[in-house]
Amino acid sequence: MIFAVLIILALVSSVQSACDNQCSGHGSCLTDDVCQCYDNYGVGLSHDSGDCSQRVCPFEIAWVDTPNRQGFFHKYAECANRGICDRDTGECQCFDGYEGKACARTTCPNDCSGHGTCEYIEDTTFAANYADYSGEYFKEDAKKFYYPNWDKSKTRGCVCDALYGDVDCSKRMCPYGTDVLDVRNNLLVSTKYQVQNIEFYFPELGGSTALPDSTKTFALTFKSRLNETFTTIPIVFGVNDLNDFVHDIQTALLNLPNRVIDGITVAATKGTPTSNGYQNIMVNITFTGNAVQGPQHLLTVQSYECDAGCTPMITGLNLETRILYPSSNMTQIQSADLNSYECGRRGKCDYTSGLCSCFLGYTGDNCNTLTTLV
Repeated sequence: MIFAVLIILALVSSVQSACDNQCSGHGSCLTDDVCQCYDNYGVGLSHDSGDCSQRVCPFEIAWVDTPNRQGFFHKYAECANRGICDRDTGECQCFDGYEGKACARTTCPNDCSGHGTCEYIEDTTFAANYADYSGEYFKEDAKKFYYPNWDKSKTRGCVCDALYGDVDCSKRMCPYGTDVLDVRNNLLVSTKYQVQNIEFYFPELGGSTALPDSTKTFALTFKSRLNETFTTIPIVFGVNDLNDFVHDIQTALLNLPNRVIDGITVAATKGTPTSNGYQNIMVNITFTGNAVQGPQHLLTVQSYECDAGCTPMITGLNLETRILYPSSNMTQIQSADLNSYECGRRGKCDYTSGLCSCFLGYTGDNCNTLTTLV
């Protein structure tokens, strides 16, 4: 009896061990002695079942691959074809310049040198601000481009902090200014300064086209050529007295830190109701100061309510924002005769310190002051 039991156990054991290495504990042995591996287990580059002793690494859209029968590229590939799979751990060993699950995304150069953030291509913001752009490409969302291409959520780049530039954000930016020897378009007329126009549109409310009451507040944001962003104190929308309204706007902009705007003039006119029930206020801002010579980024109107805990605290305006091409609530209506160059085009920037080294005969932060007349 004991001998018979031993024979039966031996037969059972031989049946169970028919699959190689008993599928290594990572699969089921089928009746044809072939392992059916659990998810993410297999053997070799082809991921054949074998004895299920090796791991399969994550798949992602391939950076480069061969086309399929329909001629399409960028199929799913192990480690996105930018890394080697460690079959013991099931993790991708990415090549230089790639990282993440399945090596799906690029790294950023020098980790942005500690002076910027690493962003996906579809999340990168406008180079200055959205008011500087116009066209058909962002009608759906006036503040963001639509990016549907294959490298979405894969390709990344640096978005530098203020005062820093270059592809890896490693260089300090130097002041910009006009070239003092640059010849204007027409020397027979007075110097032209950049003029930006803000047009406030208000929707019809209850059949009324009246402007909002004079207790409402908003703010303006200015972005310098060095990518510094400054927002004014709350500005009262006091259009019942346009002189006070103009003065408040001018004072708010001139009081921005570091005298980033050192000279402006402001003018405002009140529009009339139109056939579709809108009232508008036109505000022209002329940049006249030495620090804002030449073209400047367009201002941004902060019109959303920002209450407790917000800076600045504003009640907001019930505006209709008209960004769709070709209309905008912020436009340049006159370009400047003056230009804006790094170190005024009369010096070299020391990208370590962010200071201009002016050529002989020039001085000033942006080298736009003559010391010698020839």
